[in-house]
Amino acid sequence: MQKKYFIALLGIIFFITLSIAFKEKNVDNYSIKKLGALLFNEKIISKDSTVSCASCHNPAFAFSDTLDFSIGINGVPTKRNSPSVLNMKNRPYFFWDGRAETLAQQALMPIQNPDEMGLPIDEAIERLNASAFYKNYFNQVFKTNPNAKNLSLAFEAYENTLETVDSKFDDWSNNIGKLSASEERGRKLFVNDDSKCFDCHFGIDYTNDDFKNIGLFNGKNLNDSGRYLITKDLADLGKFKTPGLRNIALTAPYMHNGMFKTLEEVVDYYSNTNKFVPDAYNKDATLQKPIKFSDRDKKDLVAFLKTLSDKKYMTKRSSH
Repeated sequence: MQKKYFIALLGIIFFITLSIAFKEKNVDNYSIKKLGALLFNEKIISKDSTVSCASCHNPAFAFSDTLDFSIGINGVPTKRNSPSVLNMKNRPYFFWDGRAETLAQQALMPIQNPDEMGLPIDEAIERLNASAFYKNYFNQVFKTNPNAKNLSLAFEAYENTLETVDSKFDDWSNNIGKLSASEERGRKLFVNDDSKCFDCHFGIDYTNDDFKNIGLFNGKNLNDSGRYLITKDLADLGKFKTPGLRNIALTAPYMHNGMFKTLEEVVDYYSNTNKFVPDAYNKDATLQKPIKFSDRDKKDLVAFLKTLSDKKYMTKRSSH
């Protein structure tokens, strides 16, 4: 009998220990995410302490910017439009040209980019270690002083929380809401083979996670070589990452250069890309011929795209 009680007692102790360890692990994960959120808004990790990640990825604008090109240190504009960092958890690479393969790798690049935050990572780490607050926080969470690895992990943990699945379209998908007649026509048009939209924008985040030249490179006034700068493969000339479409109505302006200010302009462009850039080079074959959306088609597509916005960020936008 005593042996049974002893075994039972060991079992209870084991489960209590396991429960405590599980809770501690969860607390640590929560703490890492919280630290990442603080760092995302921290300006001391920019050279002149004037900008943070949130300067270009503003939560009020679905973690994007309202400018064609964001403003980095010394008032210098970035070379490309700042995309939203929402819904990045499942992406296989990052930046318009895909030069980072993980969020942890991506997170440190803007800090040292001379047009953005302009601070070598070693100096950023020195500043964090010189801060009693951050030094203590990192030791609480990681059991060690700030370093490049745990800095990137904190950013990654926070950005992994920025997933959105609460849009009008999600309600429709889950049979708890309806689309208007125009939104439904837009949805059907979006997935129709003739519209070409679904060729690149599908899946839970509406992206095929590929690179495509959509006709915005001519080597003249449109001379950003995109993916080619990373691969040096001429087949990649003018190609850029296909962005996801969640919250797209909240993240204007559009394209890597911010050349389109509204969704209406984007849809108009896809209706006939040749009208905008007749001398485009290396444009994808699917866009060589005009699609020629009617005026109603264009309005319906825009109406549908607006249903992909998360309600939380719609509320934040309306308050600004």
